[in-house]
Amino acid sequence: MNSKTKIGIVICDRYRRCAGGKCFRAMKNKEGAFSIYRDTEVELVGFTTCDGCPGGNIEYAGEEMVKNGAEVIHLATGLVVGYPPCPYINTFKAFLEKRHEVKVVVGTHPIPKKYLDMHNHLGTWENSVWNPLIAPTMNDEVTRASYD
Repeated sequence: MNSKTKIGIVICDRYRRCAGGKCFRAMKNKEGAFSIYRDTEVELVGFTTCDGCPGGNIEYAGEEMVKNGAEVIHLATGLVVGYPPCPYINTFKAFLEKRHEVKVVVGTHPIPKKYLDMHNHLGTWENSVWNPLIAPTMNDEVTRASYD
C-alpha cells in the first residue's frame, strides 16, 4: 500500500443506534465510496451522528475529526437512503469543506438493493442533483444485494 488516509464518518441521527457494520465492512473491503482507497490503508479517526436535523453536531464533529487527523470526512450512506434523504447533505458537505478545509465524500457503504428499489419506485433521486451524491455508492447489483 502506498499510504494511509485518515477518515471520519458522520451518520444520520435517525440511525444513531447503528453499530456501523455496513460502513466498516465497506471500509475493510474497499467497496462503495471506500473504493477510492484501493491502494491506500484507511484509518478511522472519528464516527458520530449529525445530532439530528438540522445537523447541530456537524461543526463540532468536523473540528474534532480534523484535530484527530482526518483528511477525508464521509457523510454516511444513511444520509442518502433514509426516508426522506437528508435535506441538509449539500450544506453539510459545503460547510465541512469550507470551514475545515477537508475533503468530504458523500457515502460509505454501497446502497443496499432494497433501498435503491424503493427510492426508484418513489422517484426520490430523479432530480439530477442526486446523481453526484449517489454515484460513489451505486456499485453493481450483486454488491448492492449483499448489503441488504
